[in-house]
Parts: sequence; structure tokens; C-alpha cells
Amino acid sequence: MGFYDDLTQVERKKRSGSIGRTVLTSVTSAVIGGMVVLLMLPTLSNSGYINMVEPGTSNVMSNPAANLFATPVSVKVETGTVNAVKKVENAVVGVINIGRARSNWFSNTQDIEQGEGSGVIFEKKGGKAHIITNYHVIDQAQKLEVALASGEKVEAKVLGADPYADLAVLEIDGSKVTAVAELGDSSTLQVGEPAIAIGNPLGMKFSRTVTQGIISSLERSMPMDLNEDGQDDWELDVLQTDAAINPGNSGGALVNIQGQVIGINTLKISKAGVEGLGFALPINDVKVIVSELMEKGKLERAYLGVQPFDLTNVPRVHWKETLNLPDEVKAGVVVQGEVGKFSPAGEAGLRQYDVIVKMDNKDIANSAQLRKFLTLNKKPGDTVVITYYRDGFKKTATVKLTKTPQ
Repeated sequence: MGFYDDLTQVERKKRSGSIGRTVLTSVTSAVIGGMVVLLMLPTLSNSGYINMVEPGTSNVMSNPAANLFATPVSVKVETGTVNAVKKVENAVVGVINIGRARSNWFSNTQDIEQGEGSGVIFEKKGGKAHIITNYHVIDQAQKLEVALASGEKVEAKVLGADPYADLAVLEIDGSKVTAVAELGDSSTLQVGEPAIAIGNPLGMKFSRTVTQGIISSLERSMPMDLNEDGQDDWELDVLQTDAAINPGNSGGALVNIQGQVIGINTLKISKAGVEGLGFALPINDVKVIVSELMEKGKLERAYLGVQPFDLTNVPRVHWKETLNLPDEVKAGVVVQGEVGKFSPAGEAGLRQYDVIVKMDNKDIANSAQLRKFLTLNKKPGDTVVITYYRDGFKKTATVKLTKTPQ
């Protein structure tokens, strides 16, 4: 064996000993490291750094490579949202507005579907079931049908309706109704809490669609121009939500995480570039109005006897030259037209061109607010103190309200 052979054997022995020591050190380090990780698993899990999966469940997303060829495992999902939907979804129905069209053949008429919306079954008694929906869903209907959760359609009749409040109550045969919604308390709502919308966007093809969001605001007031004359007739107090609401959702349920109805979906802002602006009537307001609609068929409004016109729609030149208003007056309601001598306003001394600015010391900025105040705060026979301006002077008058003439 030569010099180089002896040297090679010595090097091999040295390298063999070094490798053995390295392997031993690596194994020892691995064992110690593994024990440390095992001891720290609960702490790491509680801190959210790792996700510990219980036996019998799968977690493909946490380690997709390790689970690529794993046998799929069924995971039972039970969440607050799922339970809330299960509780109320079968009480949400479709409302089908059917009108009449004249045929060209012998002037015959035929039924045509004018639109579809949603409704909520809130009561079942005496063999009948009662449904809340929006007035605009049933407007101008010759006949109404309600599509139940089963898909079966039954005829409905209107018990009461009001265009300003945008609410209507329907009655159907209750023998096939299997679910009634629980009405919640909208006064306890908080901005940011979950909100679930259930209804029929775009009609019955997408019946009982569920969308989820949050309560975005509790205090929104939406002006409504019902006769499209450029002047607002009413202001709806609404809840704002970013849960998706589309045509056909009107009259459907806005639900909290307990599965209670907290609002009746009514409208959304539909403009280019605008998303997540949906609105619902607070259920506490709905309860009061629905109760009166069922009892009387309509909202019984207190009658003042004036034809209101928004001051902000009057050309500014007339604020000084015709009405003689002081500079501090920025809004109000102008009495347009002659005031009937024997009307409540006439008997209290109000005249044409008086500008009403307060009712019972509450600011009245426009016609919509005047109507709303009388509807929600007064009944026939009540009195109201009106603050108004005439020829530049502030005056007050106490008016005894009556029933709206038929």
C-alpha cells in the first residue's frame, strides 16, 4: 500500500468519525426540538399562530400539500347565521301582483303579472295567516297571489294598506302555512351588528335568497315623492344595511342573529358606482302601523286643512317681497291656496301664505315632515300648537284637529 493509499484510509476514518458525530448531534437536536414544539402546542394554538385540528375533521386550507390526497371528511357546520336563517326562512313568501290587460281580440281582458315582491308571515290564527309587505309591491293589483315556501300559490286579500308608510297587510288561508316569523325589537339594534336579508330578488326564480351584512346606520330618513310632482310627500325612517337588497326583496325580512325580524326591506340606492346601500323599515314602527291597518284598514290621519308647499321650492325673490320673511327663517311650509273657513286651520285663523315652521315646538322644514308629524303624533280630536310667520311677524295658533274628510 503506497503513501497515498495510507493517507486515503486515514482521511476516510476521520470523515467517518465526523459524520457519525454530526448524525448523532442532528438526531439529538431534532428530538429536543420536537419535544419543545409538543410542549408549546397549546400556547401556540391559543395565540392563533397555528390551527390545531381535532381528530375526525379536515383542514385542507391550513396545509393543502399534506391533504391533497386525503380522504374528504364531512364537517358539520352550525353557526349563528345558519340557525337564524333556518328559524325564519319558511315564513318569508313571494307576493305576486296580477293586473288586467285588454286583449285586441273582441276586447277581452286577461290577467298579467305586473310584478313580484316578498312578504313575511307574522301571525296565524283563526284559520288565517297574515303577511306584512310593502305598499308598492301590491300597488294597482287586480289580484294578489302568495307563493309559500313549498312553492304552492294561494290567493291573498288586502286587509289594510298605506302608501306613505309603504306598508300593507295581506290575509291568506292558513291551512298550508307551516312557519310564522318572530318579530324582534329594533330599538335594541346597534350599528355594526349582523343583519341578514331574506327575500326574492328578481322574482320567484331566486326565491328566499339569503344575503348577509351589518346594520350600517339606525337613523336614516328617506324622502318620498309619491305623486312625482317634484315635492317630497313623506319621509321614511329606515335602517341602513349593506346586506344585498335588490328588486323583489321589497317586503322581505331583515333578520338579526337570533332569527328575529328587525326590519322590512323596502328599497336600495341604485346609482352607478353605489353599492351596499339598502334600507328597511324598523320593525317597531311596522308593528304600530300594521296593528292599525288590521283594525281600520288604513292609517287614520289627523286633518289640519291646509295645502302645504315647501318654502325651499319658492323662488328666493318671494321670500322677501311676498312673504316678508326675516333672514333667520331658512325652511318651512307655505300655506298655498285659500284656507277653508270651517277647516281646523281656518277656525284657528291660519291664512294663505302663512309659513309654518314648528308644530308643538318641533321644527317643520317641509311638507313631508308636516304630514309625518300629524300621522305619527296626532289623532283626530287632538290639538297642536303651530308656530308660523305672517308678514314678517312670528305668531302661534292652537288648532283642534279633525278626521280627514272622505
